[in-house]
Amino acid sequence: MTALEPGDADVAPADLSAVTPLPAVSGIAATSPDLGLDGMPGLSGGVLGPKHRALSIGIVSVVLLIAFEATAVGTAMPVAARELDGIPLYAFAFSAYFTTSLFAMVLSGQWADRSGPLAPLAAGISAFAAGLVVAGTAGTMWLFILGRAVQGLGGGLVIVALYVVVSRAYPEKLRPAIMAAFAACWVIPSVVGPLASGTVTQHLGWRWVFLGIPALVVLPLALALPAIRRMASGPADPTAPAAAFDRRRIRLALGISLGAALLQYAGQDLRPLSLVPAVAGVALLVPAVLGLLPGGTWRAARGLPSVVLLRGVSAGAFIAAESFVPLMLVTQRGLSPTMAGLSLALGGATWALGSYVQSRPRMEPYRERLMAGGMVLVTLAIATAPSVLIESVPVWILGAAWGVGCLGMGAVIASTSVLLLKLSAPEEAGANSAALQISDGLSNVLLLAAGGAAFAALGGGAVGGHAVAGAAGTTGSHPAAFAAVFLPMAAVALVGVWVATRVRVH
Repeated sequence: MTALEPGDADVAPADLSAVTPLPAVSGIAATSPDLGLDGMPGLSGGVLGPKHRALSIGIVSVVLLIAFEATAVGTAMPVAARELDGIPLYAFAFSAYFTTSLFAMVLSGQWADRSGPLAPLAAGISAFAAGLVVAGTAGTMWLFILGRAVQGLGGGLVIVALYVVVSRAYPEKLRPAIMAAFAACWVIPSVVGPLASGTVTQHLGWRWVFLGIPALVVLPLALALPAIRRMASGPADPTAPAAAFDRRRIRLALGISLGAALLQYAGQDLRPLSLVPAVAGVALLVPAVLGLLPGGTWRAARGLPSVVLLRGVSAGAFIAAESFVPLMLVTQRGLSPTMAGLSLALGGATWALGSYVQSRPRMEPYRERLMAGGMVLVTLAIATAPSVLIESVPVWILGAAWGVGCLGMGAVIASTSVLLLKLSAPEEAGANSAALQISDGLSNVLLLAAGGAAFAALGGGAVGGHAVAGAAGTTGSHPAAFAAVFLPMAAVALVGVWVATRVRVH
């Protein structure tokens, strides 16, 4: 459910004290759907035609509400942590969501392939709403973290189930359009979400940021669930005997969740003792990832493995870089947190534009070139970012560059979703969608952890206190620490240009 956010969202950077008070606003979220509306050939036969209208409005509305929650929660989280005396546990409110969502993605894929997407989608939305209620009524920080963990279970179930709904309910020619509609759902929340959340937090209290969403999801569900039952319920092959849950994959899913949690824990404290959970996390992650992702993913084998790898490379590099952009603008160029966030506001619109472009039927023969070109734009944007460390470079250069990068991301992320469904047999859509989301989410946390460690090692942590204060004209210049984040991420994105040339089977 994909800013951080992208993916942001719900993955905490390694150096939380330096990064989290400055929310990015391009509307990306590590576990949020990259899901976006157009491409409606003569409405009558498009995603808003009579056959698909109720389903399209229902699922797009669900994504829109989830997008608002994802972009608003970062604003309310510091206030909640202070009120609950939980600042030392702040990072776990993010990692709890991420780790449980990884497990739920695998579970949802198997569940949807076995009996259809209706049950995991309904269970996921119920769990997501329940988690919001638990977090919104929590009296202690640990109970708040429990609520976030339950939210993560719901989010992981929902995102994979939505992919299976798209695979079953929409013909191939309409899938780019509904994916573009999902992406468009993040434009308004990326700009309005933090402002609305701040207003609600200030006047009504942070709890209503969490408690307001569950009631609003009832109407979209009333539209979507009957349509899903009619168009996408049941196993992919009704004549085949019901398949049992693959216990080995469930165990691997637990391993990947626990391994990611240990790595996040180690990333919060760079003492030598932190090597113990880091090594344990890697030992759990490596076999789990190899078992859950398609064979050949790590060597970019042609077709589905490269699609899954490209999703991780693109999302991880971009989100890891974006997480440090507002901090750099505040500490190195003296912008206020609000102005630093607004400098990225163009990204929400250009992301949706990129997703729209890939949805046009005439672009289908050129999808591989479009994805490679998109990764070139992403690489250039990330590589341009540290140029504003030079005082003579205007700050607007970064805003313009990030808009270009988001344009490329919109085309790449939506295209990976479209290609994944195209390359998946109906009975494999759930498992493959889970693999795509695992690649996305896991790369986010690994590259964020690596970027945060490099940032801290070069003295970047010394600027965190200034960032939290949010005052213009802060002191403490550490340009090398920021360059150590952006330049390696640009190199990762450049690898993505090559991976994009291997997404089709020739």
